[in-house]
Amino acid sequence: MNNDFFTLTTYLHKNIITYPMEDYLEMIYRRKKEKITITSLSIDLNVKKSSCSKMISKLKNLNLIYVQESHISLTEKGENIATYLYHRHQVLEAFLKKLNKQDFKLEQVEKIEHFVDKITLLNIENKLL
Repeated sequence: MNNDFFTLTTYLHKNIITYPMEDYLEMIYRRKKEKITITSLSIDLNVKKSSCSKMISKLKNLNLIYVQESHISLTEKGENIATYLYHRHQVLEAFLKKLNKQDFKLEQVEKIEHFVDKITLLNIENKLL
């Protein structure tokens, strides 16, 4: 029997950065020209301030963000990751809008984006051109 198969949980735990972390980094990137606080970020992501605060601590510990005078910013490492995450979102959104036209739903992009690898994303992007 082939040993290449794993449960979804196994695949999910291979990454240091979790899917919720990706969502936070992408949102911080989207709003990087604004003053981002735990309150504003929790509103943007529709999460409790306490949950947001915990995630900010985790992202700080991974050296992906820093907080200065209550304002959240990306580190260089965080910016590099977030740039890719935002690009991935944009490509998938364009693809699904083209594919589904008036039936496009942002929720699909939000769900799918976490499961698309770089090669697949590049191939989707090339099909859009």
